[in-house]
Parts: sequence; C-alpha cells; structure tokens
Amino acid sequence: MASSVQRKRIRKAPAARRAEIVDAAAAVALGEGLECVTLQRIADELDVRPGLISHYFGTAEDLVAEAFGAATGAELDVLLPEERTGGTCTEHLARFFALAAGPEFDRLSRLWINAWHLRGSRPVLNERVLERETAWRTRLESLVREGVARGEFRTDDPYVTTLQIIVVLDGLGAHANTDTSYRPEAVARMAVTVAEQGLGLARGALGPVGSAASE
Repeated sequence: MASSVQRKRIRKAPAARRAEIVDAAAAVALGEGLECVTLQRIADELDVRPGLISHYFGTAEDLVAEAFGAATGAELDVLLPEERTGGTCTEHLARFFALAAGPEFDRLSRLWINAWHLRGSRPVLNERVLERETAWRTRLESLVREGVARGEFRTDDPYVTTLQIIVVLDGLGAHANTDTSYRPEAVARMAVTVAEQGLGLARGALGPVGSAASE
C-alpha cells in the first residue's frame, strides 16, 4: 500500500504570522527589488499557500508598501533612534553618518530609489514613501534642533540645514546605484561636510577627514 506523508501545518498567532510575512517581503525587496514582492513569491519563500498571504494582505500592492515601510522603518530606528540615551547631539549625529556610510545603507538606498521609481503608478506605495520621508526629516530635524538648543550647533534655520543634509544623502544614495568600487573620500564625506558647515562645527567634528578630502 502506498503511503503518503502529510506536511504538518504549523499554526501561528495572527500577529506572528503577519510579522513573518512582512519580514520575508522586506528581505525580498532589499535583495531583489520591490517588483519581486508578489503574493506567490512570498508564499514560496515561507512554504505556504498564496491564500494565506492574501488573508493578511488583500493585494500585492499592500504587501509591497508594507515591505518598504518595514525595511525603511527599521533603517531609521537604527540610524536615528527616536529615544536617545547618553552622549551629545554631535556624537549622535557623527554615529548617524558613520552608519550611513556602510554597505548596508547602500542596499537600503537602492530600495529607496526603487520605490521612488515605482511610486508614480502605485498609490499605496506612494503614500508609504511620503510617510517615511516625513519621518526621516522629522527625526533628523529633531536632533538638529536639540543640538541648537544645547548650544552644540549653530544654524539660523534648522529645517533648511536638515533639508540640505538630506538632499546630499539622497544624491549619495543615487550614486550607490553606480560603480562604487572607487568613491573618493571627498565625495563619500559630502554629507558630513555639508552638516559641519551648516551647523557651525569644526572640520572633522562629525568624522575623520581622510587624505583625499583634505587635498
């Protein structure tokens, strides 16, 4: 008599299952792009039926937006924690730039560019991108304003200085999509230079100045 082995289905609490789906979708988005986030693909990643995915996310567009939000939200919490303990504002900002210069940030920069490219035809994703852009600006501006209040930073307009830093970071993020095997120190440090100048800080206050940048 032929026998068959039935795969045992593991039941998870709804919150845990939803989190698992979002994590898998975020990983696919970061590794391959938002276009690869589909209900079928995430079902395959988790070895479940597509119907289980659609139970939590009615459309792929909802899942794409959630994947982008999860990945970039985690990024923001690492780079600019909302709750800062210990250290000066200068130290927190220096830490931010040091982490942002790492290869993990390049991968997330590519995800941002991917989302900017797709947002025009995907309203749910567009809404999430706008939400995350606001969160980024608000978190960084809060740090700048706190530094001004403590007398560490000097700027007539914290909002404008924050935007200047973000614009340069966005440009460096776009550069991450090119060949980054050679990125001169002066280019890699552009956002730091803009921040130091805009906040009235001494050169090198937010990170070491390499020989290429000091030529």
